[in-house]
Parts: sequence; structure tokens; C-alpha cells
Amino acid sequence: MKFPPQRARRRQQERVRGKLRHNFRHSSPKVGTPEAPGDELVQIACNVIAKASRANPADAVLRLELIKRQKIDPAARRWITESVFSYYRWYQWLDRATSVADQLRFATELQNRFDREGSNFTDPELLQKAIPEWTAKQIEVTADWVRSLQTKPVLWLRAKIGNEHKITSDLGGCSSLAEIPTTLRYNGDEDLFRSPLFHAGEFELQDLSSQLVGHLCAAAPNETWWDACAGEGGKLLHLSDLMGNKGLIWASDRAGWRLQSLKRRAARAKAFNYRVAPWDGGAKLPTKTKFDGVLVDAPCSGVGTWQRNPHARWTATLDDVLELKELQIRLLLHASAAVKPGGRLIYAVCTLTRAETVEVAARVEQELTAFKPLMLRLPLTGKESAQYCIWPQEFAGNGMFVAAWQRTD
Repeated sequence: MKFPPQRARRRQQERVRGKLRHNFRHSSPKVGTPEAPGDELVQIACNVIAKASRANPADAVLRLELIKRQKIDPAARRWITESVFSYYRWYQWLDRATSVADQLRFATELQNRFDREGSNFTDPELLQKAIPEWTAKQIEVTADWVRSLQTKPVLWLRAKIGNEHKITSDLGGCSSLAEIPTTLRYNGDEDLFRSPLFHAGEFELQDLSSQLVGHLCAAAPNETWWDACAGEGGKLLHLSDLMGNKGLIWASDRAGWRLQSLKRRAARAKAFNYRVAPWDGGAKLPTKTKFDGVLVDAPCSGVGTWQRNPHARWTATLDDVLELKELQIRLLLHASAAVKPGGRLIYAVCTLTRAETVEVAARVEQELTAFKPLMLRLPLTGKESAQYCIWPQEFAGNGMFVAAWQRTD
């Protein structure tokens, strides 16, 4: 994979680099701990970076590497994960003449320094180095947004309705949002995928912004919905819970393996009010059913996930954005045929580019004359709008765009 060329460094930045290296070498605790990782942990992280590419995203490679090493304790697993992500957050600060292991250590130290003393990193420096150059052509780039990308992401959970107090009490390390009690911010150290509560289907790991999409859909019991790009079922499980496991949800995706994963997740969560039907996104729909609501959580460039998945910053391109825009429009135009009169069409993407958000929405409104914009209430603000652009710095979740329409005939 090719990354953008390294820019020339200022003398002051070189002095800072030298000071940080000195501090790292002379203040490290005992080798072999996550605070001062031994050769094995560093080598695992280096292996992830060596295997990561546009076709093999770092987060996916990381999961596979950790699956192969089940005996590594949670603290070590966290160090590996955070060091790999720090490497990509601070990629343009790293010296390519040094080994990947040294770059990893330096990126980790930069992350720690930013967490402690973020104000010492100037806005111009961050704006220049933390994101690819093409971003400014598609996004209103601000210092607040870029700074949010350099912070470690919050881990959000979604408790089943009515179970939030049990999860908070039994799991520990959780705090709930007053406006959405089932949304829990997790600050603990437990490996949640090994938690008995998780295996019992009592909660899901789901980003706050993704949960907001479900609340904006406002699916009600006994309604019929279609999750047209369901993937592995994160939003479907939320819709099912909001519907009290009543009514019916059709789940579609073009990838069969994702739908198989959805079935496993649904079984664990005890969600049964759904059917699965493949759909390639074409004009031929998987069913003749007309729906109260259709959610098109479309494939996108993923710019909204750049905090959580920093490797994606250096693999996404402007060409990808423009190509995905056309795909998103086609998906919406085709899926709209399944909305019944009075029904809702919801568009969601975890990106912030103009092409994939407001330009897609404008095209839909131009093409779908039988639909009108539908005002939705965002729980955390109480505001009502037919379109929402949710920024990471607002609520400490992914960046997300949501638009809604109602069929009038």
C-alpha cells in the first residue's frame, strides 16, 4: 500500500521527537508488560502493519491475529490494538528510516502525549498531517474535528430495553445516557466478548451514532421493516429490540457470509422477528412486500469511522467517494419502490463527505417525486430535521449522516 509522501519536518518538531525518544528509552518500566511491551507483543503489532493493505484493512487483520493468540491477556491485547491504531493516527509524524518497531513505540508515545497535553500539538500541524489532502475537497475540515480523530474512541454498548440497570450493575464500568438509558458508555477493562452477559445476548457493542440511527427510524411493534443493507445485523438487532421482537424485519445484503453472521448474532440476542433474503442492490427486489419503513444503511467511504479505524484514512480515495455516491443513489432509488404509502425511507452512512451525504439526498429528492422530506427528532438534542450530520466531536461517536423521506402516495 502506498501512503502520501512524508512532508519536511521543522526543527522544533525534530527536537520534540528527540526528547520523546529520550523519555521513552529512559523511563520505561519492566520489559514484557503492556506499558513496556516485550518483543513478542511488538512483533505481533508489526505483523499486523505488514499485512494491512487497501484490500486487507488493519482492523480486520488485527482481529485475525488476535484470534490466533487466545492466550494473550486482555491488557496485552489492548496494547497491541492501541499501538497499531496509534501507528496510523500518527503515520505522517513517523520516520520511515527507522524500523517499524521503533515507529510503533514512537507513535504510542505521541498518542500518550496527545492524551495528556493535546494543546501542545498545534492546529496547523494536525490539519496538515492527520488527514489526507483530498479531504478538504469534500468536507468542511475544522480543528475540532481533526483533534477528535486523534483521540482514543469511546466504547459504547447497547443494553436490551429494560436490562440497562442490570448491565450497569453486573458489568461495572458503565455510565448511561439520561436521554437514552439503554446507551452505555463503557470505561472498564474487561474483554466484553468473553462476558457471560454478552454471550447471553443482554447487550451489544454498538457505536452511539449507530444507535442514533435506530432511534431516528423509530420502528414500532407490529410494523414491517426492510433493512436493505443489513451487513452483519447491528442495526437490525436494534430495530428488533425497539419493536419488542414483534412485527417483521426483512434483512438483505449482497454477501451471504454477512447474512450468516447476522443469523448467529440474532440467535444470541434472541431476536426472532426477521427474515433473510439476499439482494444485490438491483431493481429486482427480494420481496414484493410493501414496508412501513426501509432503512438503507449504504456502503460508504467510512470517513466517519476515521477515529476508530485510522488505517482507513490512508486507503480511502476521492475516486472511491464519487463512485460510492452513484452506488448509494442507485440503492435508494431501487429500495424506495418497497415503501408503502405513508411509509418511511431512511438513508444512513457513516461518512461526512458532501458527495455521499447532501448531494445524494438532493438527487433522491429530485428523482423521487412521490416522497417528501420527513422531520425526525434527534434524542440527544431534541432538534427536529429531515437531515442530520452527526460529527464525532459532538457526542464522542462515529461521524454519521441520516436523511429521511415519507411516501406521499
